[in-house]
Amino acid sequence: MKFKLTALSICIGISLAVPTNAAVETPSKWFTEGSQAVEQASTLVANTGKAKNVILFVGDGMGISTVTAARILEGQLRGENGEENLLSFEKLPYVALSKTYNTNQQTPDSAGTMTAMVSGIKTKAGVIGVNQHVTRANCASMKGNTVLTLLEGAEELGLSTGVVTTARVTHATPAATYAHSPERNWEDDHDLPEEAKENGCQDIASQLIDFSYGNGLEVAMGGGRRSFLPRTEADPEDEGKTGERDDGRNLTQEWVTKNPNSTYIWNQAEFDALDTATTDHVLGLFERSHMEYEHDRPTDTAGEPSLSQMTEKSLEVLSRNEKGYFLMVESGRIDHGHHAGNAYRALTDAIEFSNAVKMAMEKTDPKDTLIIVTADHSHVFTIAGYPTRGNDILGKVRQNGKDGNPAEGFAVDMLNLPYTALGYANGPGYTGASDAQAEGSKSFSHYPDSYSGITQGRPDLTNINTADPSYLQEAAIPLSSETHAAEDVAIYARGPSAHLFHGVHEQNYIFHVIVDAVTK
Repeated sequence: MKFKLTALSICIGISLAVPTNAAVETPSKWFTEGSQAVEQASTLVANTGKAKNVILFVGDGMGISTVTAARILEGQLRGENGEENLLSFEKLPYVALSKTYNTNQQTPDSAGTMTAMVSGIKTKAGVIGVNQHVTRANCASMKGNTVLTLLEGAEELGLSTGVVTTARVTHATPAATYAHSPERNWEDDHDLPEEAKENGCQDIASQLIDFSYGNGLEVAMGGGRRSFLPRTEADPEDEGKTGERDDGRNLTQEWVTKNPNSTYIWNQAEFDALDTATTDHVLGLFERSHMEYEHDRPTDTAGEPSLSQMTEKSLEVLSRNEKGYFLMVESGRIDHGHHAGNAYRALTDAIEFSNAVKMAMEKTDPKDTLIIVTADHSHVFTIAGYPTRGNDILGKVRQNGKDGNPAEGFAVDMLNLPYTALGYANGPGYTGASDAQAEGSKSFSHYPDSYSGITQGRPDLTNINTADPSYLQEAAIPLSSETHAAEDVAIYARGPSAHLFHGVHEQNYIFHVIVDAVTK
């Protein structure tokens, strides 16, 4: 092998004997690093042992283009070109692809895809913890069609369990781990139609509290206070707002009453004071609805923890169980940032998601802990325009000239207008919406109800700061909310049975790998 590499290096004109500066790219550096990567890969040995612990990380809406853009942005925030960077989970040894379609939709939703991952069967869009034979939003059709989830099975095995999310804990992705419903939007009893009440369906929030497998969840952290408090109770943070429950139940109180050594927390101060060595059950609801985007979190009224902080404290609670644990961690607001056509918030939340994975990797042993990082679906988000190396990923495109070096000025379209490297196939940024532009959405937080049509063509972005956190990237088709995409998403893994992620898999395969790992 040494002879072959030396001969090849002579053929392509590279001297492997020349030392290289890690900060400077050279042909020798590229060649050496490629050779070293192969050598490192050849030392991989499949871990066929039993997993004591499982952590399933879900970047909601984190398609491959999102991973790439977040990777570049993270590097650029450190002053690098960005393309050479890797997010924490991209360093995991095993990678595969997941086919995300629902049984009734080519482009999926989060309810059906997460049910596939945690229940082992593909199902329809919009339904949670049930198979494809149900009729969406019809309670009676659930009879005989519910499916066991990983979290329920883990509790039956005596493992500790936890759910962490930056969305509402009753939202589709976290709900699929513990609830069963023919309609993802039945988050509290106020959402239940008469048919559901007559046929005995429970809202999702009450299912979390009434969860009867094992000794119940040990950890549930995220947003969604409104579905746990009665309408007669004021929200502790949002002035003038109350809970949404019509039945008068205060589920936060019921959590504490039901579970020994338990606590309910709702702000940063209470989170910081949490004693993970003595607390067995933690319910943390840090927002009335979804938690803040990572960019906005520092200015939150009552303060709230980051995804990394919630993950760390959850692991401290769960790891006290000698039998092991199952933890699902979702970065739910990656998805919401994309729906809003706002790449900045989507990507900065993806970077924080990577931070949470990194922390978990550092605090667990790959010998006994299976870590899986994946997404439920992708988004119609793209990186294009032939930008030069190191081009601001949030900026306007600067291309290379005929000599291969960066050209002066921005690249322009057929209307002689500059354009950004990032864009969406559809969404609220139809006219390149920003605070500085007259047509379309005026800000990140506003969604236009309708469009009167473009009267001036594309906007002139020459003097627009497209890296502004509230800038909305342009979209080709005007929609009030950008949509999911149908392409495959990646699976990254390490630990027991991680080598089974080896090719292109149906999304429900993830469940079966986890079962293989924990039941050996």
